[in-house]
Amino acid sequence: MTFDDWLQQHHEERRRAGLVRRLEPRPATAAGTIDLAGNDYLGLARHPQVTAAAAAATLTWGAGAGASRLVTGSLEVHAELEAAVAAFTGQDAALAFSTGYHANLGAVAALADADTLLVSDAHVHASLVDACRLSRPGALTITAHNDLDAVESALRGRRLPRALVLVESVYSVLGDAAPLVELMGLIETYDAILLVDEAHGIGVAGKDGHGLVATHGLAGRTDVVTTMTLSKALGSQGGVVLGSARVVDHLINTARPFIYDTGLAPAAAAAALAALGVLRSDPSLSHRVLANAARLAAAAGVDAPAGAVLSLPMPSAEAALRAQADLLAGSVRVGCFRPPSVPGPVSRLRVTARADLTEPELELACRLLACVGDGT
Repeated sequence: MTFDDWLQQHHEERRRAGLVRRLEPRPATAAGTIDLAGNDYLGLARHPQVTAAAAAATLTWGAGAGASRLVTGSLEVHAELEAAVAAFTGQDAALAFSTGYHANLGAVAALADADTLLVSDAHVHASLVDACRLSRPGALTITAHNDLDAVESALRGRRLPRALVLVESVYSVLGDAAPLVELMGLIETYDAILLVDEAHGIGVAGKDGHGLVATHGLAGRTDVVTTMTLSKALGSQGGVVLGSARVVDHLINTARPFIYDTGLAPAAAAAALAALGVLRSDPSLSHRVLANAARLAAAAGVDAPAGAVLSLPMPSAEAALRAQADLLAGSVRVGCFRPPSVPGPVSRLRVTARADLTEPELELACRLLACVGDGT
């Protein structure tokens, strides 16, 4: 079989399964369309303070960091961002990466080794799945979603010196929260480490958007490591790992996705720093996005999510695509997630609330989502 034949074979398999994906570049503005598909949860990506900070940083530092962080790519704006994020989340230290994906890869691969058991929730993000592969642990157990008994069984039966449990504070597909307090009890009992991906929690969940790790009193612990993205609630791009100063020092010296990657672009770092400042001055943003998410969920006939994202299960990939197209025809854009982008065989519409939705936009979106929910 030639290479072209192999590519064509895989394309046909995706086509028959209704899983062909295509890039659809969008214009800078989409007049008349309500975006419930993106991840700009607080509407800060175009906030004037955020865009002004990004522009100023570009003029000051240039378009890129210029090198890896360990060469000349560590900028003052990186240090300012790391200090601000650590303070906001109640953590001792923080380390910025060029993407949230890299943050998860770097954290897990640096903290796990052949003497480590990884226990991963079945619904964690693909970046954590890939991180498990990259780390080459001594053992890997994938537990059913939010199954505390399964986590305990894995930890109780471990034969390796160390264990690292991987979860998300708010899950990106179902929109539900991890049982962090109960998981912490297991971590203490079995002398393990808990890594929590707060990509969908920071800025949205917990007290005034400080995330669920801080809200549950787990920040600042030496047995908890947190990761987050700058590309969702903070409207920018990049990722951060948070934990003890010793954890950050370890990552600086061992995390390959950090060591060998160009530093986070100064515009992205400055934008995230400014967005954090906006959120600090107006914590009602996190309250509004949760209220809007609950309202959209009620209209669609699903439970209110723990964060900004709600999930509408669909009978098939084709039905999900049709529903997405129908909503777009009504000027509401939503996401359409099909396997393998979502766990299990169920395709879903993914609807993202935003803090800056207007009342007319909410009313229209609720009306159309109600039609999807009742099958009309």
